[in-house]
Amino acid sequence: MTCKSKSPELAAPTLANAHPAGINIASAAHLEVAIAPYPGMDAGDLIELFWDDCYVGSRVLSQADVLDGITMRIPESFIVNGTSRIHYRVMRVGRGPALSTKQRVQVKLDCPGGQPSALSGDENQGLAPVRIPATIRRQGVNPNQIKRGVPLTIEPYLNMAAGDAVPLRWGDVRMDLPAVTASDVGQPINIWVPPQIILEAGEDLRLEVPYCVLDRVGNNSHWAPPRTLKIGCANSYLDTSPRQALMVAETRRREP
Repeated sequence: MTCKSKSPELAAPTLANAHPAGINIASAAHLEVAIAPYPGMDAGDLIELFWDDCYVGSRVLSQADVLDGITMRIPESFIVNGTSRIHYRVMRVGRGPALSTKQRVQVKLDCPGGQPSALSGDENQGLAPVRIPATIRRQGVNPNQIKRGVPLTIEPYLNMAAGDAVPLRWGDVRMDLPAVTASDVGQPINIWVPPQIILEAGEDLRLEVPYCVLDRVGNNSHWAPPRTLKIGCANSYLDTSPRQALMVAETRRREP
């Protein structure tokens, strides 16, 4: 016959330093669990911490712990992709053990595009540069193309997942694309850079166009290798009619 503790369940532990949506690769390296003060907490209590019902470690409380609550470290070796549950047990002299409610946590250690190499700096060579139509890459973006906007494509990347956020940089201007949906996974992401973004960034002989990916738990891919484009005559033609543009050009040709 199994004997169960009649002590009331204690509040669940919480993650002290993780993304609100779950545990990412950065927080897994130094993950801590917080245990708040509980009724009857006293110096000398022994707290045992469990991860997926596996014993992680223990701590005997001091008087300072009683006032402030405590944090306990989860070794990185315990943390794997998927759903895990954490709880603790309190052992007190003269009383039966008291168990906490289990806290369910999500773990995602797969970085979008793969884990960036420390040797590549801010770039992730696992992400393909944006794809740009060959004619635009070769000739640059002229006034007529500015009026139409510029099509771009981001190729499917390693560990692509629903909820991924994809910021794109057009020169110094940032575009935040809609979050990746379940039906988008494994498919190219098609983008249309509108005229107002092109105008805001202005003319540039070597405008850089990179992107990065942030997944739902905060894993950051770092930037993809950038494409470069020539952007010319952005401001002088877009707000004028073809006839006005021609007159301006003729006037400039007559100037000494």
